[in-house]
Amino acid sequence: MKFLFTFCFSIIFSQVVVAQQKPYQDEFAHTFSILARDAETGEMAVGVQSHWFSVGTAVPWAKSGVGVVATQSFVSKRYGYEGIELLEKGYTPEKALNHLLKQDQNKAYRQVAMLNNDGKIAVHTGEKCVESAGHKIGDNFVVQANMMLNDEVIERMYDAYKMNLHLPLAERVMSAMHAAQGTGGDIRGKQSAALVVVSSEKPKNPWDDRIIDLRVDDHQNPIKELDRLLNVHRAYEFMNKGDVAMENQNTEAALDAYGKAEKLLPNNTEMKFWKAVALVNSGKVETAVPMFERIFSRDKNWQKLLERLPKADLLNIQPQALNYLLEL
Repeated sequence: MKFLFTFCFSIIFSQVVVAQQKPYQDEFAHTFSILARDAETGEMAVGVQSHWFSVGTAVPWAKSGVGVVATQSFVSKRYGYEGIELLEKGYTPEKALNHLLKQDQNKAYRQVAMLNNDGKIAVHTGEKCVESAGHKIGDNFVVQANMMLNDEVIERMYDAYKMNLHLPLAERVMSAMHAAQGTGGDIRGKQSAALVVVSSEKPKNPWDDRIIDLRVDDHQNPIKELDRLLNVHRAYEFMNKGDVAMENQNTEAALDAYGKAEKLLPNNTEMKFWKAVALVNSGKVETAVPMFERIFSRDKNWQKLLERLPKADLLNIQPQALNYLLEL
């Protein structure tokens, strides 16, 4: 009798364990996130933070001209990959999400949000998501979270996004993430974050799909670090605009763009170097001389690099002028 009881208990217990372990086959990315679309530009974004390593490799999915997806709690990447595929085929977010939920025996553990190029939204928070869990839909955006410290996180994210509609989309998303963390965020703390922005139109080249693609995989303050990276990204955007202006022989516009880049990253030597190179290529060697002097005084390797540029057709300068710069 004792053997029979033990045998039956073992069977029952093993069945319970198997049932409980099913969602653990997937990544354990409990988190808060936001999907958003800029009504004017059509750009779409995903912002996410979690106390889990490299959340940016699992939660955010995006494709220009199609839509964005966040799959979290017990992450099933299928929602991201196939969700984008379905949206591209013309499924509405609601139809795409329902299609995937019907095939998922662990949907009670999932939290998934989808937003398409038209601004339509669908979101699912399973009843087994760890409290505090929930979502809230706004106009062209949706916030969702699970395993939060308190119920205020979602409300603060929602309010922060709406209060910052004057900002560019990426900065607007970051404001919501800051609000979430400032209200308590993930009950476990913080570790990683990610920000993805895509266009309203499909790019000519598929490898140019993402406008912004930033990740912080492991950091004590991932949102603050993501802020820093976004600032660097903006600075290099200005650098690129400056380079294009120089190619078009618009020195005034180029210097304006380079100046804006320097304001964002005042201590970035590389930006100063290429600005000086651009000035030389536009025939303004005298203007570039004091810039090169300051750069070379900090690190002579930049002088060695300058010497190599003419051979690579990156520096248009007379030999005598180049020798002068190399002797600074």
